[in-house]
Amino acid sequence: MNTYTLDFQDIDKAKLNAVGGKGANLGELSRIKGINVPAGFCVTTKAYEELVENNSTVDALLDQLAILQADNREVIREISAKIRAAIERIPISENMAKAIAEHLKTVDEQAAYAVRSSATAEDLPTASFAGQQDTYLNSIGEEAILRHIHKCWASLFTERAVTYRIQNGFDHRNVRLAVVVQKMVFPQAAGILFTADPVSGNRKVVSIDASFGLGEALVSGLVNADTYKVRNGEIIEKKVSTKKLAIYAVNEGGTTEQAIEPEQQNLQALTDEQILQLEHIGRTIEAHFGEPQDIEWCLANNTVYIVQSRPITTLFPLPAVADEEPHVYVSVGHQQMMTDAMKPLGIAMWQLTAGRPMPTAGGRIFVDVAADLASPAKRHMLVNVLGKSDPLIRDAFTTLLDRGDFIKTLPDAEPEPTPGQSPPGPPPVNYQTLADYDPVIVSELIGQSQTAIAELKQTIQSKSGTDLIDFIQETTHHTKRGAAHPQSFGVIMTGMNAASWLNEHLEKWLGEKAVADTLTQSVPNNITSEMGLALLDVADVVRPYPEIIAFLQQVQNRPFLEELSQFEGGQDVRDAIETFLTRYGMRCAGEIDITRTRWSENPAMLIPVILTTIKHFEAGESRRKFDRGLQEALTKKQEILKRLKQLPDGDEKANETTRMIDLLRNLAGYREYPKYDIVSRYFVYKQALLNEAERLVQAGVLHEKEAIYYLTFDELREVIRTHALDEQLINRRKDEFKRFEKLTPPRVMTSDGEIITGQYKRENLPPDAIIGLPVSAGVIEGRARVILSMDEADLEEGDILVTPFTDPSWTPLFVAIKGLVTEVGGLMTHGAVIAREYGLPAVVGIDNATKRIKDGQRIRLNGTDGFIEIL
Repeated sequence: MNTYTLDFQDIDKAKLNAVGGKGANLGELSRIKGINVPAGFCVTTKAYEELVENNSTVDALLDQLAILQADNREVIREISAKIRAAIERIPISENMAKAIAEHLKTVDEQAAYAVRSSATAEDLPTASFAGQQDTYLNSIGEEAILRHIHKCWASLFTERAVTYRIQNGFDHRNVRLAVVVQKMVFPQAAGILFTADPVSGNRKVVSIDASFGLGEALVSGLVNADTYKVRNGEIIEKKVSTKKLAIYAVNEGGTTEQAIEPEQQNLQALTDEQILQLEHIGRTIEAHFGEPQDIEWCLANNTVYIVQSRPITTLFPLPAVADEEPHVYVSVGHQQMMTDAMKPLGIAMWQLTAGRPMPTAGGRIFVDVAADLASPAKRHMLVNVLGKSDPLIRDAFTTLLDRGDFIKTLPDAEPEPTPGQSPPGPPPVNYQTLADYDPVIVSELIGQSQTAIAELKQTIQSKSGTDLIDFIQETTHHTKRGAAHPQSFGVIMTGMNAASWLNEHLEKWLGEKAVADTLTQSVPNNITSEMGLALLDVADVVRPYPEIIAFLQQVQNRPFLEELSQFEGGQDVRDAIETFLTRYGMRCAGEIDITRTRWSENPAMLIPVILTTIKHFEAGESRRKFDRGLQEALTKKQEILKRLKQLPDGDEKANETTRMIDLLRNLAGYREYPKYDIVSRYFVYKQALLNEAERLVQAGVLHEKEAIYYLTFDELREVIRTHALDEQLINRRKDEFKRFEKLTPPRVMTSDGEIITGQYKRENLPPDAIIGLPVSAGVIEGRARVILSMDEADLEEGDILVTPFTDPSWTPLFVAIKGLVTEVGGLMTHGAVIAREYGLPAVVGIDNATKRIKDGQRIRLNGTDGFIEIL
């Protein structure tokens, strides 16, 4: 039996390991009724395996490659070239060559063929690997085809393919290569068809790129293609490009570039009828594979041929819904300053805490606001409350509403009271409140929270087994009630609205922007800013002991507290750190995900910040920093009141402004406490769940405690009840989480998959300004430090931190920086609140800021008007 080749007609997706992703997809395509696929066959992975097996040169080079990181570019280039050369030196066996030649005869040995690489890690739902290996067009004759098959095998180790595998976590030894040998089509036009718009993500829109001649000109970027967009049998957009070149096959083999006659350069590559035919073909193929496809097509003699189809791996997944109604999804992560993927238990915990259903997709949580946008009353509140914090979301909403093609306005029913519900979602009717709360209310709310958490810690100790799961699910209503408590919400909204009032009126009366940012410095009862100052105090305890500082510099992410006792002052340092952890140890980066490692679980995460603080500040910086902020705020207050009194109706203006300043300073700090309350509860729940997981490990049900992170609460209850675990489910969830980590979630997305991108509308800015949302006033210049995770922080005093997002755990870094730039965030997200309290100019909500601003560049940050300049 010939094990070296398989005809397309004998291939389906089950033969992936034998024919690679491209080959498996071609086999599937050949089985779809009405789809024309040029005939061909695959040289199987067995042929490649036999070629390279027991080759000591290749083995040794693979060993060298296995230890490299993606940034070792020069070494990757060198070793990859050696592997390719070694593979091309290995002769093809006589049996192998004979099998290939015989299969050529069964198709058409005189025909021209395309010879293409087909790796087992290629054209998969999780990674496309598109263009990573080589393709040879118009190969004619047995000798040329065998030569190009050999080159395809070697191309498994092109520099780009090796780097891509490293980046995506694929083992070089586990990836094997088949080769597709397919009869050539000599088209008048060719191109690519996406069954979902690759730019907007809209699953209802087919996007077609087309050019004259072979599609190679388009893929290689030699020509600008025509682009056609089709929705439900209607061409909704055409962009006809000037096409000066085409690639055509030549009779003796290979291809050549050819100039297009001037009178043809601006003609459509396809007729409207052909465009609609391609849409139908695309939808047929998509239905077969069950997901959006990236399809290569050719048009020859008015017949469309399909030469490849692969999943579109760049689309953000959609939440699963059971209806065909329109849905509008708003990212919860953008509101919570944590857009990373979450594990299933983390998602389940947040959903329990939430005040309304929260669909998930791509390891992220969303809120469906379609019904709110369809209601004129709720729409107004949603756009103004959520939009006040994040103008990009507001602009996305208004863009969607102005189009009128997705959300239909419905008559308002009798409004139901929704006391205390916080956005996203319909806010309470008093969302514009400016209530004159007695300042003592903040202390009362904090006291109620602390009492409730102490009771929770006590009660949960008696819970185990399925009773623990039931208890957590039942008691999360306390968390919901705390976040949505009418007084709690009223206090937060009053602080926000007082800031808005001050900014609006003082700009109008005095011509001064963002005054509230200065007035917010060093307000009382801000648990997050207090945390940053408390870590400065910990650094002061460490500072006098050089031996301990040297020891901490060597600690590599491991337990270290017990080792401190060997040093002079070690007990004092340990006490200071443990005191800090008692109050703040439940925090960490990405803390809304209960599965994230908390500072109490790994105190070593705090060491870089402590050492940076010691390096850049003198003892007592905590008190000095707070006093400076307080003095600036009080001085600003006196200055404003003095200027107001000189205006017409000055006393009245000054009195009302005094009221607003007092509301702001008395209440604004509380904005951070509800999150602290939630995270504190999470840590109590987490410790209890891990204790239960340890019992399951002891019983042999789990291999590791952390396996529970990949289960929902209902699944975990079943594991506890039955003492049975589906290991394959855990492994699938782990693989899925790794894929989700690489995705970038949208702020706003429809159930069609369309990502609605908001825009900042600003005028009179410098021409090259990078525009964002101003959240903390001031203009400063400094070195940009692009930091993607807190443990990479290597900051110098005066640096401007540029990062994807900051949640409360990043606050200790704020004491060492001069300004803040983030990709995610709004006016009232945690980074913005703390930046204002610390007096740090800040601009947030800049898409791809960590790519547009390079580490080490000198930049000017304008936190008053919301833009960055590269100097």
